[in-house]
Amino acid sequence: MPDITELDPRLRDNVRLLGDLLGEVILEDRGPAFFDTIERIRALAKAWRAGDADALTQMQEIVSRLREPELVHLARAFHQFLNLSNIAEQFHRIRVSAPPRESIERTLATLDSGAQAERLISEIDIELVLTAHPTEVMRRTLIQKYDAVASTLAKLEREPDKRDAHSLALKRVIAEAWHTDEIRHERPSPQDEAKWGFAVVEQSLWDAAPRVVRAIEAATGTRLPVTCCPVRFATWMGGDRDGNPNVTADVTREILMLARWMAADLYLRDVEQLNASLSMHEAGATVRKVAGADREPYRVILKQVRERLIRTRDWAERLDMAPPTHEDVYLRTEELLAPLESCYNSLVDCGMQTIADGALLDTLRRLGCFGVHLLSLDIRQSSDRHTAVIREITDWLGISTGNKSYTQWPEQEKVEWLLKELQSRRPLFPSTWPVTDESAEVLATCRVIAREGGVAIKQYVISMASTPSDVLTVILLLKACGVRDNMRIVPLFETLDDLDNAADCLEQLLEIDWYRDYCNGYQQIMLGYSDSAKDAGQLAASWAQYRAQEAIANVARAHDIKLTFFHGRGGAVGRGGAPAREAILSQPPGSVGGSFRVTEQGEMIRWTLGLADTALETLTTYLTAVLEATVSPPKQPDDTWRECMDVLTEISTNAYRAVVREDPEFLDLFQSLTPQAELATLALGSRPARRREVNDIDSLRAIPWVFAWTQIRLMLPAWLGTEAAMSQASDAEEVLRDMRSRWPFFHMHMDMLEMVLAKADPEITKLYEQRLLMGRRQQQSAGELRARLERLIALYLELSGQEELLQHNVALQQALSVRNTYLDPLHLLQAELLAKTRGRSSESIEQALKVTMAGIASGLRNTG
Repeated sequence: MPDITELDPRLRDNVRLLGDLLGEVILEDRGPAFFDTIERIRALAKAWRAGDADALTQMQEIVSRLREPELVHLARAFHQFLNLSNIAEQFHRIRVSAPPRESIERTLATLDSGAQAERLISEIDIELVLTAHPTEVMRRTLIQKYDAVASTLAKLEREPDKRDAHSLALKRVIAEAWHTDEIRHERPSPQDEAKWGFAVVEQSLWDAAPRVVRAIEAATGTRLPVTCCPVRFATWMGGDRDGNPNVTADVTREILMLARWMAADLYLRDVEQLNASLSMHEAGATVRKVAGADREPYRVILKQVRERLIRTRDWAERLDMAPPTHEDVYLRTEELLAPLESCYNSLVDCGMQTIADGALLDTLRRLGCFGVHLLSLDIRQSSDRHTAVIREITDWLGISTGNKSYTQWPEQEKVEWLLKELQSRRPLFPSTWPVTDESAEVLATCRVIAREGGVAIKQYVISMASTPSDVLTVILLLKACGVRDNMRIVPLFETLDDLDNAADCLEQLLEIDWYRDYCNGYQQIMLGYSDSAKDAGQLAASWAQYRAQEAIANVARAHDIKLTFFHGRGGAVGRGGAPAREAILSQPPGSVGGSFRVTEQGEMIRWTLGLADTALETLTTYLTAVLEATVSPPKQPDDTWRECMDVLTEISTNAYRAVVREDPEFLDLFQSLTPQAELATLALGSRPARRREVNDIDSLRAIPWVFAWTQIRLMLPAWLGTEAAMSQASDAEEVLRDMRSRWPFFHMHMDMLEMVLAKADPEITKLYEQRLLMGRRQQQSAGELRARLERLIALYLELSGQEELLQHNVALQQALSVRNTYLDPLHLLQAELLAKTRGRSSESIEQALKVTMAGIASGLRNTG
């Protein structure tokens, strides 16, 4: 069994250093007896993993003797080590990654059409959408402390002669983390979530965005436009109101203004630095026209910019969207761009290109990326909320078809009526009418969009979209509320049936002349990964998403429509999670086409974008993968492979639904075996865990569904059904091996399955069964699920020709082995605490339980 000694020596040294420093902090705080207890449990956990069954009993005995407050500190100790281990891994990943320029050069060199790729690279359109899905369990203050740990590790590597000083600094910040409560006790508001997203921009993306463009220029030897930005950013924080009553029109308005405040403040910092450096006196005519004969003309312009930015920041701080009548503020990006670009052009014209291409160019690139609004904000709402507004107004106005209410109209009649209203000059809504609170909120949101003016809010996502009328309804509501521009409307297809029918829906939509004029040759389609997997299982959902993209892309090509797919992926495999490069290169041929939009969710934002160097690596990965998928897409899958996938997914869907949908006892098993109910006590996000106050699987959101199974290491959403499909595909092993070898889509799916199987642990699940399941029937059902998992592991090893999981990914195998030494005690403790809290509870038990949930999430990383 691998241990820390088998890690890369540099990673091993950092893990050991951080672990030793944490040990010193705990020893100083809790004393030698408690420290010895932690060390004893850690040694026993390691022995248990090595096959010593007695070690588990000894761990259970030690835990049973601890007082309740000590249980909290025990959980915190193992949680903190896992966090520090993750930081060491993240830092090591940055250290061993190729510089961005080399990654881009290597990609260009491998492509057949290198020259075409160089031309295309400046036209690539990638947008990462930050979402506030509740899988980030760590408080922002702790994230900042752990960022300080990472930066101090970097200093330690750069300045080994100052090791003692940097080690002391590390110990100090680790002590700060140890003495800080890691659990949020109040659920964050949407404003809190948005501020967290803004902090990611401030701390990492602000630096990384211009750096990736510099890497492109260095790799290609070409000069890109000054505002070129192939990777941009958007957010759902404050805009996603689907199932979240806390996101109101007023909240959206406030968050838009908070974002403008943050943008103005960041540009103000840039301008103050530019003012210190641009002291030259030579200037072109455009600059001189503004600055006159002043000896420092650039500072004259920058002073004006600075003053206007201060006014803009002050206006945004008042949270009033109405522009001030007596003050000049920056409302649109072009207004701030103009004076800075004139300075840039003047410097270039006067022979000072080197100066122009310094910090000033970085600021211009940031303007191209972030604008004056910081992040584009998507609005998302469920289709049934829009339909309800139309039903209410048509009922009140007495508009019906055959005495039927709007929701009962045939689709074609809905479309015809909507088109007629869209082309009507009269208002749809009277000045007063008896609108319900829910529909009034929908209309209030549309009026916020109208007031915003199309600067920050550029698209509207419709959850649970399934028909053309869903799209036309939103356009009509926006028009009725004063939106004048043709706002981009993005239908989101989520369930298995909706994915299968998505291409037909788009075909019907594009056959409407009025809509083709409206969309002006461009359409964005969002694919939901979470709900389709929860609906039919991961294998069937993946294949449905693949086929939907193929069919939708064919429809778009037939109508000469530029298409962008928006991928609603989560961090966990059960919600579509996968490494960015593999995910992009596994898309159907021709589905990328130079543009790619994807959500970055929950804790994955911290791991992929939280540090400037990590963010730079992530952006480079997206850039090179989209470039490769566009210039050199994978080949079409063989017909034999398609037939095989059709058979596999039919078997897997039936097997999955037989357990999750059709077994009347499954819900009770889920609620008894997992900490699903207790997860609701974690203040993870502003959105409720359920769409409706109904106790069933359908109403439970995909995120807590996946999170709960991950906590007990069964990982059921990511594999259930696959074991049945592979069991019945024994006569197709050669076809499956061929698919894995030559089909990027299937290769990635199998790689992700292997990672899930490696993180799953039937023995850990068994601990929960023994402590939490009382009835024989439930224990039998849980045992059957574990048996299915073990059978799938055996089938996978046979198909892959490996003796053990992750045999070809030793780095991850070793990392998981190290983490397990600290995860196992947390699982043991969590099972014990769940048993206690379901009988009687106390503040200490609840606190310790929350820490175990946070610790397991940190240890397994992509949890929800």
